[in-house]
Amino acid sequence: MTKHVHVQNCRTCNRRKNIFTFLNDDELELIDKHRYELTFNKGEIIFKQGSPLTHVACITEGLAKLYIEGLNKRNLILSFAKPVQMIGGPGMFVDYRHHFSVAAIEDTIACLIDTKVIEELIEHNPVFARDLLKTSNLTSISNFNKFINLTQKQMHGRIADAFIFLLDEIYGRNPFILSISRQDLADLTAMSKENVIRVMKIFKDQGLLKVDGNLVEILNKKELIRIGKTG
Repeated sequence: MTKHVHVQNCRTCNRRKNIFTFLNDDELELIDKHRYELTFNKGEIIFKQGSPLTHVACITEGLAKLYIEGLNKRNLILSFAKPVQMIGGPGMFVDYRHHFSVAAIEDTIACLIDTKVIEELIEHNPVFARDLLKTSNLTSISNFNKFINLTQKQMHGRIADAFIFLLDEIYGRNPFILSISRQDLADLTAMSKENVIRVMKIFKDQGLLKVDGNLVEILNKKELIRIGKTG
């Protein structure tokens, strides 16, 4: 069940995104007056694809997945959000709809900030606006690379890329507890769950991965990177 809390102040919070360093005290106070600090249990929806885009979310604790809800109940995971990432969406300034869904993978805390406040800051603070645009552009570049990988690489290359991504960008340690499900891995790599499990077993038999339940250790990162590059 989603719970509402408000235990931080934007001016003193040490979990805020670096982009907020470009704001002065008055601007931070404006954000603080127009935000909700919510806790989401594992599996709860933060944003629903197609719903009105009234707030952006800043993840301050936990992990969430960003995914497109496709045809026949098949999803495509675009990325994951961890502290201290801000999630908005391309619907801002366009149709004010969410064009992807966001769900908590772990118990997650997020600050939801009114989009009208973000628009006001963009209008009056060009440094903040420029950095926000830079962040949006980096996300677009990442998605371009992802779509190339999904359409031009074989299954082994996709899984190899996925585990290197999880190691380097999400968990940052080896071994790590895989908090995403096998179905999430399938949705991340545009594969079936059965094929994900099969390729993971091949990598395990080849000595590239060690898998014990949700505990994963990458034993040969160099070879996984090579497989990812060759596809």
